[in-house]
Amino acid sequence: MRKIHGFHGGIHPPENKHQSVRTPIADAGIPPELVIPLLQHIGTPAGVVVTIGQHVLKGQVIAEAQGFVSVPKHAPTSGTIHAIEDRLIAHPSGHFAPCIVIIPDGKDEWIECRGTPDYQALDKLQLIDLIRNAGIAGMGGAGFPSSVKLSVKAGTHIETLIINGTECEPYITADDVLMRERADQIIEGAKILRHIISPRETLIGVEDNKPEGIAALRVAAEGSGIEIVEFPTKYPSGGEKQLIEILTGKQVPSGGLPSQVGVVCQNIGSTVAIYEAVVHGKPLISRVTTVTGNAVREPQNFQVLIGTPMRYLLQKAGYQAENNNRLIMGGPMMGFTVPSIDVPIVKTTNCVLAPTEAELPTPPPAQACIRCGMCAQACPVSLLPQQLFWFAQGKEFDKLEHHNLFDCIECGACSYVCPSTIPLVQYYRASKAEILQLRRDHEKAEASRIRFEARQQRLEQAEAEKEAKRAARKKAAEQRAQAMAGDSGEDPIQAAIERARAKRPPRRARGAARANSINWRKPWSRRRNAWTPPMPNLRRQKPRVAISWRPCKPAWTKPATSWRRRNRLWRSINRRTMTRRRSTPPRRQSREPWPSARRKPR
Repeated sequence: MRKIHGFHGGIHPPENKHQSVRTPIADAGIPPELVIPLLQHIGTPAGVVVTIGQHVLKGQVIAEAQGFVSVPKHAPTSGTIHAIEDRLIAHPSGHFAPCIVIIPDGKDEWIECRGTPDYQALDKLQLIDLIRNAGIAGMGGAGFPSSVKLSVKAGTHIETLIINGTECEPYITADDVLMRERADQIIEGAKILRHIISPRETLIGVEDNKPEGIAALRVAAEGSGIEIVEFPTKYPSGGEKQLIEILTGKQVPSGGLPSQVGVVCQNIGSTVAIYEAVVHGKPLISRVTTVTGNAVREPQNFQVLIGTPMRYLLQKAGYQAENNNRLIMGGPMMGFTVPSIDVPIVKTTNCVLAPTEAELPTPPPAQACIRCGMCAQACPVSLLPQQLFWFAQGKEFDKLEHHNLFDCIECGACSYVCPSTIPLVQYYRASKAEILQLRRDHEKAEASRIRFEARQQRLEQAEAEKEAKRAARKKAAEQRAQAMAGDSGEDPIQAAIERARAKRPPRRARGAARANSINWRKPWSRRRNAWTPPMPNLRRQKPRVAISWRPCKPAWTKPATSWRRRNRLWRSINRRTMTRRRSTPPRRQSREPWPSARRKPR
């Protein structure tokens, strides 16, 4: 008999699971439109590989993984790519994100699927690549890519493989019905995972409030060496670190991973998806989702395609919008209110909750903290929620990190027991987002600094190389000059200077040459108050007046007979010398300047 351990804190909220397990899993069908977000997991969004108007088949890759922590996206059914644009997605902030919109053709045609029933003949790395290419991510929590979890570092020995069938949050029964109806697939998926990581023991942990699922798993696991462990119900025992502590007694260090204590965890839904991908070659394009709440007439579990709008799924369950106060994606503890009924179902959507006001009343306004300490008693991670709340209000991010804010699993137990109804989890989520943004900004600034320093180093190196080449050329020239001077007895550089001086005319001759040049009239054209020669005009003879350098009213500003004439006069002014341009070339047979006269006094 395996010893069951406990963990700090925890609560016992009403379960409300009986409403959605009265009927088997129903097929939701094909909606009129599918919206597939590129980011449905932790890590880097996938990159689009299709174009608008392209026809795709069911299971075809429409977005490839971009990086190690990323998974591809596949077409949930056959149809046409209608748009690639930003759409509203399921997120607490209600923001838009890039999505691929598919209009189904109703044929539901599959691509060619090649499964590997004899998976033991494949290498472990080949199996991990197969799981990664199938787009499988965690289907019970934050959506961590399954291939990353299975890619343990070299030298790390995994003692225990844990399949998480706890499903501790109220209302959600997606994993429960999987254990009841597909226990054989769960066991086969666990065998595949056991073949990949070679653990010493394989455990499936289930709470004692799921007797039918436990019985089905024990029948399917006979002779397989997989142990089904039953333990008391307590929220949030489904947390990864909490389940590890319950089953093994080991505690994952702060900021660490389960592999550091020799444990790997996978969800029940992810295990079934791994079985489908390896044995049948089918990618992850659908999942089981619970639709429940008193605002639906027929609460049940649906096998729903990824990208199906919530409106379509709720209509299948008999949604009564007039009785619903808000829509929640996920459970009442860790779920969040969606901004629109048209947001799509993603890989991590295990529940759509439509409660009434009487069922889940709107929280009253938050009151001041009375420092009762109930939040610290309920926290399953042994944090200090009261201190974190104060630091989050004051934007003291260093203190938040010092108090291990990122160990918070956002289970909502602290908010549930708070007598002041303070939404503590919302403060923690906002602070985490701000800290992550500050980290990204710091990484960008650090990368920019490194690039700048590298550029400066390259420039200095290039300048040093140029200077070295200059010095080498100078030294070579000096050596050649010394060699030539040693042969002829004179300095060649000084001889070249003397030859250049000999070719220059004397100073007086240079002045005469300048006077005889074509620009000898240039100084006269700059004389102050000088008259310029009249411009020949067939219709009218009028002296052309140069603009004086002193402040005065130039002639060209006088009223003209027409705007055309004024513009023509303005274009005729030389901007450099501020004189009128001549229309006839100057006389060159005489050195006498043009006749000049004093300007009339004003």
